[in-house]
Amino acid sequence: MLTLEQKKDIVSEVAGVAAGAQLAIAADYRGLKVAEMTALRREARDAGVYMRVVKNTLMKRAVQGTPFECMQDQLVDPLIFSFTNEDPAVMARVLNDFAKQHNKLVIKVVALNGKLLRPEDAEAIAKLPSREEALARLMGVIKAPVEKLARTLAAPTSKLVRTLAAVREAKERGQ
Repeated sequence: MLTLEQKKDIVSEVAGVAAGAQLAIAADYRGLKVAEMTALRREARDAGVYMRVVKNTLMKRAVQGTPFECMQDQLVDPLIFSFTNEDPAVMARVLNDFAKQHNKLVIKVVALNGKLLRPEDAEAIAKLPSREEALARLMGVIKAPVEKLARTLAAPTSKLVRTLAAVREAKERGQ
């Protein structure tokens, strides 16, 4: 049994994490073995995801006044809570992939930047490109017109050089 002081510490810790997070996912973990929970927590920690099992009454207090206040009505049954302030797709990918391998983990609540989504939306978020991939694609889109302009500007000069070379070869063959 937790003391009042321990409960306050948990609420303040989770509230601090939730205040700076972009994505929150709550999942039902009933039926998972200890080794499976340990593996899930390790994967989450390696991906930079904050994950914790917290009583729903404490979680409701913790998310009060944060962007994830919209989750309060959905918090029923034993849940494991995950928050990330980095790449939302990475966290969704970790939980989604783990849920595919272990059917006991069921995603129940998904909230992105304070907006409550459907649990199925976790899969859509998981399919989003990572931040680095998105930036690489953006740079490719930005770079393409510049490269095309450079090729277009260089085309007349290179065409002239090829034409002069062809004329020179023709004259050399003719002599």
